[in-house]
Amino acid sequence: MLSIVDLIEAETFAPDLAAYALAAISRGASFLVGALPGGAGKTTVMGALLNFVPADIELAPADGLATIRSGAAAPHPRRCYICHEIGRGSYYAYLWGEALRAYFDLPAAGHMIATNLHADTFEQAREQIRADNGVAESAFGRMNLMFFLSVTRRGFGTRRRIEAVWESDGTGPHRQVYSAGSPGAVESSLVAPDDVAAARKRLDRLLADGARTIEQVRSALYADGPAEGRP
Repeated sequence: MLSIVDLIEAETFAPDLAAYALAAISRGASFLVGALPGGAGKTTVMGALLNFVPADIELAPADGLATIRSGAAAPHPRRCYICHEIGRGSYYAYLWGEALRAYFDLPAAGHMIATNLHADTFEQAREQIRADNGVAESAFGRMNLMFFLSVTRRGFGTRRRIEAVWESDGTGPHRQVYSAGSPGAVESSLVAPDDVAAARKRLDRLLADGARTIEQVRSALYADGPAEGRP
């Protein structure tokens, strides 16, 4: 597994965007990663971002409707339920239809959710989740962050980078807050600029200290316990 350090060095994440992701996810924001082609790195990015989940929240697989319903009925302990992919089929922790609709209700019970899907754009993601699966608009809005990943050839290698980020605070529609075509500060209504600045300092210290692996990054980020100020 690659860490956020690896993804920053590979230019998949701009440092300011990584700081925004840390500020939001460390305060309980649910998220998904989208890219249309297989092998684009969706699961890799999702795994690195899961490192930002608060230290007091358990990671748990969303491995079926029974697990999801059990979580919805029990807000404690608070968990981050991971759907390996939004898609049809009997693969482990893949969700579609009724199970996916129940999954999107988990944030209303106080849990986080994290997943990925085959979609290059917000419109494609919305089509799959809302139109194909019938997820309610209010539940769709509680997927706070959507990261869309592109893959292009660069010389003899491949460049993977976050092309766009969409955000919702859970009470209104999503809006695009980041584009790789015009990088800069993320125009967020989910996290305050001071929180993003504090997260950037945490990442800068982490980079300076030489942390690299998933375990080292996790330990460095949460050495002092859970982040403060989560909703």
